[in-house]
Amino acid sequence: MPFKLNQDRRRHIPRARRRVTNWPAYDASLRQRGSRTVWFTEEAVASWMAEPRTTRGGQPWYSSLAILTALTLRAVFRLAHRQAEGLIGSIIGLLGLGLPVPDHTTLSRRSATLEVPRPGNAGAGGEPMHLLVDSTGLKLCGKGEWLLEKHGTTTHRSWRMLHLGVDAGTGGIVAATLTPKEVDDASQVNSLLDQVAGPVASFTGDDAYDQDRVYAGVAERHPDAAVVVPPRSTAVPSETAETAPTQRDRHLQSITEHGRAAWQRASG
Repeated sequence: MPFKLNQDRRRHIPRARRRVTNWPAYDASLRQRGSRTVWFTEEAVASWMAEPRTTRGGQPWYSSLAILTALTLRAVFRLAHRQAEGLIGSIIGLLGLGLPVPDHTTLSRRSATLEVPRPGNAGAGGEPMHLLVDSTGLKLCGKGEWLLEKHGTTTHRSWRMLHLGVDAGTGGIVAATLTPKEVDDASQVNSLLDQVAGPVASFTGDDAYDQDRVYAGVAERHPDAAVVVPPRSTAVPSETAETAPTQRDRHLQSITEHGRAAWQRASG
C-alpha cells in the first residue's frame, strides 16, 4: 500500500524540537491561513465587459481583466475550467454584482492568447535594483519514478543547473539561464546581467561568485554597482591593493579589521 512505502524508515524521521507554548495565538494563525477575502473594485466592475471593437471580426464579451481574474482563481485553487466558472459565479453572486460570468469554453479559448502582466521591474522605472544571484539543481524526471522509489532501483539521473537573478525589492525573477551541471555559477553572470533591464545598484551572491571575471562583468555593464560577494577563506589581496584597491580588496580589508560577521552586517 502507498502509506507503507516509508514504513521501514519512519524511525529516522526526527521529532519536533520546538514546543509551542502560545497555543491560542498558534491556533488563531492556523485558522487565519484558511481565511479568504475577495472584493471587486469599482474600476474592475467598470472594466469587466470588453470595449467595442473597432476592427473587423467578432465582438468579445469579456475584457482581458475578467478572463485574467477567472484564470487566476483557477490557478490559485487548482480547478478545472468548469469549476472555475462555478467559483467566479458564486463569488459574483455573494457580492451582489450584476456581472455576467465567462463560461468554461471562453476561458479555455481566451487563455491561449491572453497577455499576462508581469510584476514591475524596479530597474525599468529608473530606480536601480538590488540583484541577487544564485543557482539550483534540477533533476530530470521521467516515467517510472514511483516504481524506482518503491523498489529502490538505482539508475543514472540527469541534472541541469538553473541560474537565477532575482530583484531583491519585488522578489521577481528578472534573469535566468539553464545549463548542464558541469557549468559553474560565475560563468553565467554576464548572461544574467544582459537580461536585466535598467541600472543595478548592487550585485549579491555567495562565495562561488568570488572571481575576477564576476567583478569585471559587473563593472563593465554597471560601473556604479556594488559587488557584495564574500571572499573565500583562502582569498588574498590583489597586487594593487595598496595603491588602487578594488571592491574585493576593500572587502578583505574590512574582514581583516572587523571580522566576517561584522562585514556581513555592514554589507546588508
